[in-house]
Amino acid sequence: MFLNKMEIRWSDLDPNQHLANSGYMNLMSATRMKYMVMQGIGYQDLKKLNLGPVVLREEIHYFKEVFPGKPIYVSYEIIGASEDGTFYKIRHDFYNYKGGNFARGIMTGTWIDMKTRKITPPSTFIFEKLITKNRGDDFVRLDPKEMRLKNIQPKNITVS
Repeated sequence: MFLNKMEIRWSDLDPNQHLANSGYMNLMSATRMKYMVMQGIGYQDLKKLNLGPVVLREEIHYFKEVFPGKPIYVSYEIIGASEDGTFYKIRHDFYNYKGGNFARGIMTGTWIDMKTRKITPPSTFIFEKLITKNRGDDFVRLDPKEMRLKNIQPKNITVS
């Protein structure tokens, strides 16, 4: 499991003076990007491959409040991926400075071709660096047909 040591910033707080849900999402994203860079994949690599990571959905389960002032740790583990790595799930556990687990985030993602803007499998380079490593004990193979949420479809409106 990869752990990213971080600080809660004032901009991460909500009016209740604890970590806001948008703060959790930002910390999850920063952890994913740090892990990617540590695996030798930077912005220029993605640009050269015409590949972009996309968040399809995120959910956060809150166990306990956390406040600024002490470092926290955000984990990164792959808990699911389709056979070719087109779809993947990452678990982020949030720990206080003593190791207490105060929240868990699950992110489901995919990759898009930056030119066609269509979902695409990652290159072998990306697949080997990000999808085959750092898997959780509960890793499962994802079925691409099951990646879209059932009964959730866009519904356009008329705007005057």
